[in-house]
Amino acid sequence: MTTDTLTLKHQALLDYMRALSRVVVAYSGGVDSAFLLRAAIDAVTAENVLAVIGNSASYPSREFTEAVKLAEELGVEYQVLKTEEMDDKRYAANPNNRCYFCKHELFSQILAVAAANGYTAVLDGNNADDIGDWRPGQQAARELGVRSPLIEVGMTKAEVRELSKKYNLPTWNKPASACLASRIPYNTTITPEKLSMVERAENFLRDLGFIQVRVRHHDKLARIEVGPAEINNLLDPIIRETITLELREIGYQYVTVDLQGYRLGSFNEMLP
Repeated sequence: MTTDTLTLKHQALLDYMRALSRVVVAYSGGVDSAFLLRAAIDAVTAENVLAVIGNSASYPSREFTEAVKLAEELGVEYQVLKTEEMDDKRYAANPNNRCYFCKHELFSQILAVAAANGYTAVLDGNNADDIGDWRPGQQAARELGVRSPLIEVGMTKAEVRELSKKYNLPTWNKPASACLASRIPYNTTITPEKLSMVERAENFLRDLGFIQVRVRHHDKLARIEVGPAEINNLLDPIIRETITLELREIGYQYVTVDLQGYRLGSFNEMLP
């Protein structure tokens, strides 16, 4: 990808949002939504942008704190919505299209906020790389009329990171993130207790210095994924013992390491 091509995509993105005049960004504080929010401010000014954060038991509190901090630094108005996807039995049952029910709940609420306050469009941060992945949430977005500008201008994750760095956004090299429910195997019931165990375990690993972390929840067994370059550090005898003791305190009986390391949506490997 040449710099000229990236510049053209960036300009196309700004023009796209400028034509919408007033926009709401579905904002999580991740790489894509943070970039989209910053670009929207450039396109239509902060006064015409609202960032909406959906907060629930499946959204890591660490991510929520960072998202709020960045929104405040950008000087944009933000609103926090309490989403109740856990009350939806279809979501809690954790089918392989779980994300559809979560996103339908979130986007329905955001669209109501947008309509009540005169915003012309709701935008999400899906990028061009997401097209080939299993993402039922995109179906909910399409059905409800939520727009995905990064997809429409063909901007990839790598390009989002490159432009985020030029914007001096702290998220430019942030590891990929996902809701806590993605750590629980499909067709295994999601509960607040399970989500809390996962969050506590992942926070502990991050506090030890691990960067790309997932703790996959298999009942009493924790399957730890870290970046391939971090596996040797994870297996250091002292660190290994420290992690084992902490995760047992959290409630796991067995603590394992996935030798393949972190990969996006590893539970999707079980899908046809």
